[in-house]
Amino acid sequence: MRKMPGISSDPELNDRVERVCRRFDNYFLPVFIDDRDAALEYLKYELPEINLINGSDARIDTNGILEDVKRDPWLHYGGIIAVHTSADEQRVHQHLPNSNIISVIPRGEFVASFYRVVRILIQNRQILFQRDLQSYLLRTISGRFVMDNDPSNIRTYANLVTSYLFNSNYVNRDKKDRFHVAIFELLMNAVEHGNCRISYEEKSKWLQEHGDILALIRRKCTDPAIRKRNVVFSYRITPERSYFTIRDDGEGFDWRKRVETSPSRPVNFGPHGHGLKMVAHYVTNLQYNERGNEVSFEVAHQRDESNVVPGIFDRSEETVFQDGDVVFFEGEESNYLYYIASGRLSIYSGDQYLTTLTPDDIFLGEMSFLLNNRRSATVISNGRSVLAKISKNAFINAIKKQPHYGIFLARLLAQRLMRLNVRIAQGDSPAADAQSVARTSAE
Repeated sequence: MRKMPGISSDPELNDRVERVCRRFDNYFLPVFIDDRDAALEYLKYELPEINLINGSDARIDTNGILEDVKRDPWLHYGGIIAVHTSADEQRVHQHLPNSNIISVIPRGEFVASFYRVVRILIQNRQILFQRDLQSYLLRTISGRFVMDNDPSNIRTYANLVTSYLFNSNYVNRDKKDRFHVAIFELLMNAVEHGNCRISYEEKSKWLQEHGDILALIRRKCTDPAIRKRNVVFSYRITPERSYFTIRDDGEGFDWRKRVETSPSRPVNFGPHGHGLKMVAHYVTNLQYNERGNEVSFEVAHQRDESNVVPGIFDRSEETVFQDGDVVFFEGEESNYLYYIASGRLSIYSGDQYLTTLTPDDIFLGEMSFLLNNRRSATVISNGRSVLAKISKNAFINAIKKQPHYGIFLARLLAQRLMRLNVRIAQGDSPAADAQSVARTSAE
C-alpha cells in the first residue's frame, strides 16, 4: 500500500479517487489535503511517489504548490497526475513542472482516465518505483507495455519512460523532451496508421474538416476488429543504453517512402507527416521490419551526470577535479561535504581500492562529515569530476532553513544500509560487502 496525496478540496472528485483506488485494493491509498502549506509539508516530508493535484481547485493555491515543486525538484521527484477543468487547461499546463508529469486529465474525463492511469502505474510499477534498485542492484530492467488504441494512454506511457530515464540521470532535460516527442510520435503512428488503418489522405481530410485526430481514432475503434488490436511497447534499459521496440497489429506500411529521403530529393508531406523524419534525429539505430508494423530504436545514455542539484545547495562553490586529482586524503579532517554533480570518484583505503562513487550516490564524505570523524578513505577523481563543496556551517544553516532535507538525508543513508543488507543476504563476497560498507560509512 502506497500513500498518494490528493491535493483537492472537491468532495466529488475525492470520492471518485477513493472509488477507483478501492477497485485496485487500495494499492494507492489516497490522503486528501485541502491546504497549500499542509500539502507542501506532506510532499517534503513524505516524498510520495505519486501525487494527485486538482489544478482547478478554487480553495487551494495549486499554482504556488507547483511553483515550489519547480524550485526544488530534487525533493519532489514523485510523479504528478494533474486534473483541470476546460477553462483552466492553459493555466494548469503553464504551471506544470517539466520533469515528472504522469498524466494531465480533463475534469470531464476524470473517472475513466484516472482508472486507466492507475492501472498503467500498477501494471508497470517497476519502471516507476525501482529507480533506486536499478541503479544499485539491477544492471538491466526490461518489460513491455501492452496498450489498447486509446490515445489518452499514449502520453502516459511516454511520460513514464522518459521520466524514468531523466530521474535516473540517463538523459538530460533537452534529450528527455526530444525523446518524449519521438516515443509519442511512434506510438501514435502505431495506433493511427497501424491498427486503425488511417491513411495519409484520410487524416489530411479529417484534420482540415475537424482538427482533432483523436476523434477519428475513437470512431475507428467502434469497429470490434480494430478495437481488439493492441500496441506492444517493449523496453530494455541498461546503464549504457536503452533499447525499445513498438509493434502494432496492423498490416504495416511503406516506411521507406516516409523515411528514406535525401537533400537532393526532399519529400513534401503537406500539413502533417514530418514526424518520422523528426524521430530519426532524436533516436539512434531506427529500424523497421520488412512488413512495416514494428520499429526498433535506441537511446544512448549520458555518463556520470546529475540532472538536478538540491535547491539549498545550488549556490555552493563548485570545484572541478581532473583525472588523478585527490579530493581528500585518508586521515584528513572532514571539514566539507560534497554533492556529486558529475564524474566518477575512486575510493581507497591505504593502497586498497574499495569502490567508485558517481552522481547516483548523491553525496561524498557525508558520514565522516556528520560524525566529526577524520576521513577514513582517500578519494581520487577518475576522469573529470565536478563537486559542490558544502561547509558544515552552510549545511547546518540549510537544514535549519529546510528541515526536510535532514529527513531526506536520513532516508538516503537508510537506503544505503538496506542495499548493504540485501547484498549480504544474496551472498556477495566479503570484498563486495566491504565496498558497500565503504559507500555507507568509510568516506
